[in-house]
Amino acid sequence: MDGRHDDEQTAKGRPDSAVRRALRTSRTALRSTASRRIGVGLAVLAVSLVGIVVGMLLGGRVQTDVGPFQAEMAITPSATGETRVNIPPLGALQLDSHDGPTRLTVQLGSLDQRRTEALIDDPASLNRASQSAVKDVTSGVIRVGMRTIAATVLCTLILAALVFRNMRRVAWSGVLALALTGGSLGIAGLTLRPESIEEPRYEGLLVNAPAIVGDARRIANDYSKYAEQLQRLVGNVSQLYTTVSALPVYEPAPGTTRVLHVSDMHLNPTGWQLIRTVVEQFNIDVVVDTGDITDWGSEPEASFVGSIGVLKKPYVFIRGNHDSPATAAAVARQPNAIVLNNSTTTVAGLTIAGIGDPRFTPDKATSPAGSGLSKETADALIGTGDKLAATVKASPTPVNIALVHDPASAGPLSGTCPLVLAGHTHKRETRTLPEVPGQPPTQLMIQGSTGGAGLRGLEGEKPTPLTMTVLYFDQQKLLQAYDDIQVGGTGESQVSLERHVIREPAGVNPSAPVTPTPTR
Repeated sequence: MDGRHDDEQTAKGRPDSAVRRALRTSRTALRSTASRRIGVGLAVLAVSLVGIVVGMLLGGRVQTDVGPFQAEMAITPSATGETRVNIPPLGALQLDSHDGPTRLTVQLGSLDQRRTEALIDDPASLNRASQSAVKDVTSGVIRVGMRTIAATVLCTLILAALVFRNMRRVAWSGVLALALTGGSLGIAGLTLRPESIEEPRYEGLLVNAPAIVGDARRIANDYSKYAEQLQRLVGNVSQLYTTVSALPVYEPAPGTTRVLHVSDMHLNPTGWQLIRTVVEQFNIDVVVDTGDITDWGSEPEASFVGSIGVLKKPYVFIRGNHDSPATAAAVARQPNAIVLNNSTTTVAGLTIAGIGDPRFTPDKATSPAGSGLSKETADALIGTGDKLAATVKASPTPVNIALVHDPASAGPLSGTCPLVLAGHTHKRETRTLPEVPGQPPTQLMIQGSTGGAGLRGLEGEKPTPLTMTVLYFDQQKLLQAYDDIQVGGTGESQVSLERHVIREPAGVNPSAPVTPTPTR
């Protein structure tokens, strides 16, 4: 009985065992399918994310023009959003412009010289440029956004095809990339904060550049007035040549050599417009630049010197304390430029010697010669003058003009040549160096700033004027007269020329007045 009972129980239990086994198999199969689907999903997600990152890095950028700037816009992954504006070599601005996992980076490149000069030449175009700048940026952002979406989807599709070799999974990867990229850009657009441009965070040298950072709104407003004023003022310079012919104190004789002395341009493009006008109107033979053509001496600033070639006149240059060896090399590449560094050259019959400033201190404010200088710096400047004096004395041809950047280097040149030209102080001054017994006197002429000291000229209540000097040499290469030209800065609508006679030419009444004659 017991044995039969056990057989019955076993027989009855078999169907239950089969069901349990079937259920276990089904659950295992379901778990396996779910795991496989999750795995595939995660793989699709991973491939999509990698494709998005690669696509952004490779294709999420466009070149565009923003006013006179050539700029590059790029979208990159980021946990905090924001916009970064890189302004080489000064640093960068960080703007809390939006949220989301994407960052917009704007890399400002070089200024287009032609467009910059056009803005200065025509106030109407300046106004149009300021109005179109927003359109330029908006158009650039839209273009970079569309390009980023296309690049991320394309890269994801290619990567998915290589990984999965399954059309369905490739398609899902592309759709996911489109959704993630589009959603990220959508979040950025929905959380856009235009007012963030009023509260940027500064990085790099911008932190220490008060001309740009200290009172940015006031300076920007002043620069608008400045550009409008200068457009009219530069036009007035063309009338100076007519005014000069009415001055009775000195008339350049045939064979006169005309030299234009400029200095301390400090990246102001308006200075080039003024130089070109004077070169043409005064029939200049040689342009002499006593340094500080740039502000920071960086590679991006090298494009600024490209206007030298447009002058089509010999351009003799020495390095200032704001100019780097790279700056000097950029000047030397211009077809009409001559860079002097304890050397001499002869142009238009004039023998010119020059030496660069011994310092490279682009982060230092300009100070009058001899003030606030350490003994080490003063000794270096005097030593520079000693080196050039030795070069002048050793020159087989008598030197007519010596060039130094800082007037503190001029002392040792006394008695070695008739004329020393300098800059650096941003204040025009003429004086005779202490005489050396038995040697003829040497005159020192310090130029102001042909660039109005750049942006720093807008900081003070009274702007720094743009200045330059035309020097007249007779056939014996002796200085006969010079014209000081000055163009007023922001808020000043005045162009003036003052003529100074050094030596009365033959046939001129010695009693004739030689008072500097101002013109409008």
